Amino acid sequence: MKETKKFLESIGIPGGDDYGLKDSQKRFADGGQYRFEVPGIQGPKTMKALLEELDKYGLYIHRVTQTKGIMTLTDQEIKEMVSLAKEWKVELILAIGPRATTDTSASVHTPEGQRMGYRLRGQDQIVRAVEDVKRASALGCRTFLVYDEGCLWLLNQMRAKGEIPEDCRFKVSAHAGHGNACSAKLLESIGADSINPVRDIQLQMLAAIRQAIDIPIDIHTENPASSGGFIRHYEVPEMIRIASPIYLKTGGSVAKTHSWDSTVEDAKQRAKQIVLVKRVIDQYYAEAVISPKGSIE
Repeated sequence: MKETKKFLESIGIPGGDDYGLKDSQKRFADGGQYRFEVPGIQGPKTMKALLEELDKYGLYIHRVTQTKGIMTLTDQEIKEMVSLAKEWKVELILAIGPRATTDTSASVHTPEGQRMGYRLRGQDQIVRAVEDVKRASALGCRTFLVYDEGCLWLLNQMRAKGEIPEDCRFKVSAHAGHGNACSAKLLESIGADSINPVRDIQLQMLAAIRQAIDIPIDIHTENPASSGGFIRHYEVPEMIRIASPIYLKTGGSVAKTHSWDSTVEDAKQRAKQIVLVKRVIDQYYAEAVISPKGSIE
């Protein structure tokens, strides 16, 4: 094991999980250590309700993520969400629609098939996924939730060659199932702009991932029932300290499933969860720096 660990360290990868939980010295370009993201906002009506409710609390977030897929939205709905994002100065992330759960295969719905995550089966699905990105980018969206490493690699190639807008950004979903520093380094190298590791990632594992990559890490502070339902609010201060720059994905416990069709009332409850997490940060890590409103890069 010593030789293997030594080799890992020689190529810039931690030789093991970081039980020392060292402080991260990395930051967003604006100097911030953390930002807030609310996932599972599936359309403009709930997006507006969420943002208005946050205004009432005097709080702001940096990202809103739709998880059901671009293919489930009309052009008008996408335009409205893009407009709301500009008005409230948040980053809108739309999920690429074709994925395992909406394929013609039943394998993903079986206990063993679920191991494939939300990855794509067959090259036709890759083509359809790209079409989803092209459609949404033409309507003004620039950030996309990606579930498949091959699709990420292709989109990065297309971005570099001008086939899609060069300012498109790609966030890798937790449903891709990554949870170690080597996987994170691979994703960064093929075009990921932020990475969401598995939801139950432990602090020492998270710290090791941060040492291997420079791009932001997205971490669930809580989860829907279908993903375990666990709430990690009291771990958030440590998450920020060891893994900045970090996006805190908050509000998921309001939903029953990843693609839960949130109501207006659900959106308001997700806003409340931001309040609860912010309180924990302010009490236990008051010196932590949040990015200013409107920070996107």
